[in-house]
Order: sequence, then structure tokens, then C-alpha cells
Amino acid sequence: MAYDDTNIFAKILRGEIPCNKVYEDEYSLAFHDINPQAPVHVLVIPKGDFVSMADFTASAPAELITGFFRAVGKVAEELGLVEAGYRTLANAGDNAHQEVPHLHVHIFGGKKLGPMLDSHFSGS
Repeated sequence: MAYDDTNIFAKILRGEIPCNKVYEDEYSLAFHDINPQAPVHVLVIPKGDFVSMADFTASAPAELITGFFRAVGKVAEELGLVEAGYRTLANAGDNAHQEVPHLHVHIFGGKKLGPMLDSHFSGS
């Protein structure tokens, strides 16, 4: 899938749409999700044109990959989530319900989180 530079995260990175910023460095931007699914729900996006984790890990320079994942950890630490625990999630593609075609990692925390997947999975 080709990168669409009109997606909302591209616009946020360019400063065309505001966000409630939590963290920013040369590799990434982290901000509060506008539709939080937990008391703490932050998105971390890399600075670059990457659709998914597969695209990012295949195409991004090593320095950006390292910087991005360090930022995810730093954000969790700065939000005070490390001791109690938190969840990270990166959806990729239609089956995973990726809504914005720009790689993003969700950080969820602030409460005891339920099971990751539907417990009624039948394997079909």
C-alpha cells in the first residue's frame, strides 16, 4: 500500500492539525488519542512516511527504528505506566482494523486491562 500523505497523522506531523502532545523528538511524536479506550491512551507515531510495521521495519533507517522504539518506552515511563503495567498495540491492515494508514503504536494503561483478544475465538 502506498503512503497517503493526506492521512490525519501526516497532517498532525506537519502541524496542520493540532494534537494534545505528550512527547516529541527527532524520531517520533506522541499524543493523547481523541477517543481513549483506557484512562491513559496515547499514540506514538514515527516521523516519516510509513504505513505499517512491515513497511517501517523494511524501509526506515536503523536510527529511526531505534529512536522510535526508544520513544515508545520513554513515553510509557514518563506517563508513570511502567510499574503497574501497560499494553502496546500496533494494528496493521484491514483484518486488524487499522484506521489510519500511518504506523502508530497505541499505549494503554491507567487501569487493569482485560484480555487482549476475544475469548470466543473459534479458529475459523
